[in-house]
Amino acid sequence: MDETRMKMKAFYHLPGLFEFYDLYSAFLPLFRAHRDWFYDWCEIGSIYGAPADCLWGGGRVGFGEERPERAARLMREYGVSARLTFSNSLLGREHLSDAKCNALCALFENGGAAENGVIIASDLLLEYLRKTYPGFYFVSSTTKVLTEFEQLRAELNREEFRFVVPDFRLNKAFDRLNTLTDKQKQKVEFLCNECCWFFCPDRKACYENVSRKNLGENCPEHVCLSPNAQRGYRFSDAMKNPGFIGIEDIQNVYLPMGFSHFKIEGRSLGSALILEFLLYYMTRPERQLQVREEIYLDSELDLF
Repeated sequence: MDETRMKMKAFYHLPGLFEFYDLYSAFLPLFRAHRDWFYDWCEIGSIYGAPADCLWGGGRVGFGEERPERAARLMREYGVSARLTFSNSLLGREHLSDAKCNALCALFENGGAAENGVIIASDLLLEYLRKTYPGFYFVSSTTKVLTEFEQLRAELNREEFRFVVPDFRLNKAFDRLNTLTDKQKQKVEFLCNECCWFFCPDRKACYENVSRKNLGENCPEHVCLSPNAQRGYRFSDAMKNPGFIGIEDIQNVYLPMGFSHFKIEGRSLGSALILEFLLYYMTRPERQLQVREEIYLDSELDLF
């Protein structure tokens, strides 16, 4: 096995830039002060999200309530890349002048030591942002639902994207993933903990429904046909998903293959569940109780 690949680190892209500010304001100091409590083979690649009522938002209907200035300051203080989730796929030219979204771009374009990015699904918006806010890097959103491998390969070849998040149903297509070049592999960002039904035929329609809601359209609610839709998100269910990527997979399969970027979903979940993701994916088992205690004993943090 190539020695360089054995030394590769996993970079996690975490949910809740605006949604879980309080959690990260408690977690990031721990991660810095007690780095030995966490796996030495992983780092925080970015924290992503979108505020509530965000026209350009997609993937989830935004509910992040934290003031953008505070979120930007926190990321800058800890040298973490902030990503704006602007993955609305149905934008028209009339939406590009939205004052709120442009103000967010102006605020986050200069990330200081850590370059900030935008997660994006619309080529129209991509063209606009590249010209207007050239300080960002760009991530091709999983909301494009790239389920065909040649779609993924073509997207990886687009120079305007630093990262591409394929549909989670390509996560275990190892025979084809191994045909990618090293440069292409370093652009792939796998969605690890998706709970969506693996055989769902309506994933793209579901995302488009969210895009319409963020545009303020009066549209019917998307009805999920998943057999377990009524259960909502459960990490234990996600772990049984055929596309699930766990820490042993990352260490023993993906890193040796040359992949190092992994996205954790969860913007619409509670901060207590996000903490469980941080414990599972990043924290040494013998230190997990200490991390829980430090977080739970923070008198200003409401996890529920």
